[in-house]
Amino acid sequence: MKSIEALFGKYDFNLDDRKVSDEVQRIIAEEFDSNNNVSVWRRCFSLIDLTSLNSTDTEEKIEDMMKRVNDFPHHIADIDNVAAVCVYPALVPIARQTLTGDTKIAAVSACFPSSQTFIEAKVAEVALTAAAGADEIDVVISVGKYLSGRYQEVFDEIEEIKASARNAHLKVILESGSLPSMNDIKRASLLAIAAGADFIKTSTGKTEPAATLEAAYVMCHTIREYYQATGVKIGFKPAGGIATTEEAVRFYTIVNHILGEEWMNKDFFRFGASRLANNLLSDIYGKQIKYY
Repeated sequence: MKSIEALFGKYDFNLDDRKVSDEVQRIIAEEFDSNNNVSVWRRCFSLIDLTSLNSTDTEEKIEDMMKRVNDFPHHIADIDNVAAVCVYPALVPIARQTLTGDTKIAAVSACFPSSQTFIEAKVAEVALTAAAGADEIDVVISVGKYLSGRYQEVFDEIEEIKASARNAHLKVILESGSLPSMNDIKRASLLAIAAGADFIKTSTGKTEPAATLEAAYVMCHTIREYYQATGVKIGFKPAGGIATTEEAVRFYTIVNHILGEEWMNKDFFRFGASRLANNLLSDIYGKQIKYY
């Protein structure tokens, strides 16, 4: 059992929310314009986890989505395809059956989006999702337990879920908009990372606020600090409400400023989005495109 007190004792928790906001605005003011170009837009497109998480999703809808991903290179050959597709667990089999190429299959799991169920059910669902063929699994921390100060339980759950994910990469969602402060976002980030997360992710997109630049700033700094202390690289995924090219470039600017070029690829940086892909394509080619 990892000592949470010892883990937290290695890091500074004197973040000032206002200063974080001011620093974010400074970075955007100084660097956004240099990143707001077609080359970056193309890169952002290739970092998308194309997402469909609706109660109305059917096997036929997801099969059609996979076929569109398969056919993308035949329609638009001069841009890299999306990094992954993200669906509910029960729809992983049809995605696995249909998808070709190197686009990954991600799936939400472990009682997404509330995470309010028994750990045994979370572990079982994650194991089933991995067995069905998911390359990556996105789960939400037990936000309620975190807010109650039960940090050890949050850590232990993530660690157990990680073990049940087999070889699938684990993305841990903090639901950052539900955490009271920037210091809490840092604590939750460290819990997830130390427990075995391959990525940390801002939000489910099911609560407000969803992804914010301030949360991205703190999470990326935590990733960098952990890397400097351990040599372990963790990925970052902003998700929830990122729909326009401008919004994507703002997050790109923050991530690039803090983590640098080494992180600016699909192995360590993703966007969770359902609407962003078509908006980026439209801006890249200067005309309305509704491919996805």
